[in-house]
Amino acid sequence: MKLRGAEILLQCLQREGVDTIFGYPGGAVLPIYDALYNSDIRHILVRHEQGAVHAADAYARVTGKVGVCLSTSGPGATNLVTGIATANMDSIPIVCLTGQVATSLIGRDAFQEADITGITLPITKHNYLVERTEDIEQVVREAFYIARTNRPGPVVIDLPKDIMERAIDWTPTDGEVNIRGYRVMKGFNHGQVITAVDLIQKARKPVIYAGGGIIASNASEELRKLAESQKIPVTTTLMGLGSFPADHTLSLGMLGMHGTRYANYAIGECDLLIAVGVRFDDRVTGKIETFAPHAKVIHIDIDAAEIGKNVAVHVPIVGDVGEVLAAINGRLSPVEESQRQDWLATINLWKQQYPLCYGSSAEGRIMPQYVIEKIYELTKGEAIITTEVGQNQMWAAQYYKFKHPRTFITSGGLGTMGFGLPAAVGAKIARPDMTVIDVAGDGSIQMNIQELGTAVQYNLPIIICILNNQYLGMVRQWQSLFYGGRYSHTDISVQPDFVKLAEAYGAVGMRVTEVQDVEKALQAALQVTDRPVIIDFWVEREANVYPMVPPGASLNNMLGGDC
Repeated sequence: MKLRGAEILLQCLQREGVDTIFGYPGGAVLPIYDALYNSDIRHILVRHEQGAVHAADAYARVTGKVGVCLSTSGPGATNLVTGIATANMDSIPIVCLTGQVATSLIGRDAFQEADITGITLPITKHNYLVERTEDIEQVVREAFYIARTNRPGPVVIDLPKDIMERAIDWTPTDGEVNIRGYRVMKGFNHGQVITAVDLIQKARKPVIYAGGGIIASNASEELRKLAESQKIPVTTTLMGLGSFPADHTLSLGMLGMHGTRYANYAIGECDLLIAVGVRFDDRVTGKIETFAPHAKVIHIDIDAAEIGKNVAVHVPIVGDVGEVLAAINGRLSPVEESQRQDWLATINLWKQQYPLCYGSSAEGRIMPQYVIEKIYELTKGEAIITTEVGQNQMWAAQYYKFKHPRTFITSGGLGTMGFGLPAAVGAKIARPDMTVIDVAGDGSIQMNIQELGTAVQYNLPIIICILNNQYLGMVRQWQSLFYGGRYSHTDISVQPDFVKLAEAYGAVGMRVTEVQDVEKALQAALQVTDRPVIIDFWVEREANVYPMVPPGASLNNMLGGDC
């Protein structure tokens, strides 16, 4: 069968299970867009390439599949860079297809030429420049294999225009992917599992510290089984929220810089720390020397490079966390109640003494935490929450009780402002049956506000809740606490009328300035089924995210959050 490169590409994508591509056309990818004209693959036209990669990222997080985005060459490709770095830091499997100038023009500074493979080398698992039409199938198969196996991550495929236009005789092939120098992690050290089981059985004050690896490996049930059978409290990272039900009696919520007091106290007092699918990020550990000072550490992760990188580990186990947890659970008998009784009593006392709480506004304005509480109350935890980055992100993490994996979609490692709205688009495309809400700040939302047009075009009833304090809130908070209250260039009170902006795009716009109207606005938004809704909540301008561990301080040195 004689097919053009672009047609071969789309058939290969379909063979990888791709049903949706988020993209933006341009000259170098016209052959691909021409092939898409009659393709069964759904194409979502974004308004900016950064929106495409964030949407593909969220699609991957929600479905567990590989997300796919498409851009043209030059500036189209470079506009993907922030989103690629975001996916790389959070270990999200995406394949980014970028157009490239014809092979005869590469290296000649042709119009809209950029060395995207060179640019993205440090922020991808791997990348390819396709030099022959005959190589398309092999490259696509390898790219998806690399993106989804071992520690997931982004892969870039750069596609010269002439390679896409050239027609060749092509017949699909099958068989296993075998990449020289790349081996999928299989199995684990059973001796280390036996050692871990022994430590768990002997521990008096254990804590499970769970991260995004639990979600990536679909290991939430094994995590719950371990926690419940051994009566071990569970704290999660930002990326791990939803891996263990936040309303469970053993849940400690999030730990770290903006974690709960009782989670951080538990880390400081535990005698065994079971770290699963985590990388001991600085926002979690605080001062490394004082992190879990009394604990033996079991670290389970599929990436050997993460074990021992930041924190000394007593029992390293390299392997798929779901498989390792299943092996550990298979060797453990339910723990005696008396062995954990004192420890759980101490933790329950901390929960009573130091609950998450917030005060009221001196001016009677809406407290942002209250908005999150109402969102949770009305959705009963059965929604997908995306966030922008900053205070809005931390309040969502603290006050929304995530009960299921793949329902909290946020930029963790890179902290990418502008992530939430295009992520909400990707999440809604992935799960049209779910309520999708973007918790946003008035600063972050403006970075990719144009994706409101995408949501309108595809009749996506996502809800964007802007916690509008007319500041770059998290930066202002740091200026308040650590820079003498000198608010240098963080006041953004000159801003658009978000209600009029929503209406200009064809969306629904609401403004809420009174506490008593918060619930009514959210209820009204939840009734809209054919277009996005922006709710502009005017919240307390100088509300802070508490508790807070100052940068470089120990986890038990928390500021604020006292009731």
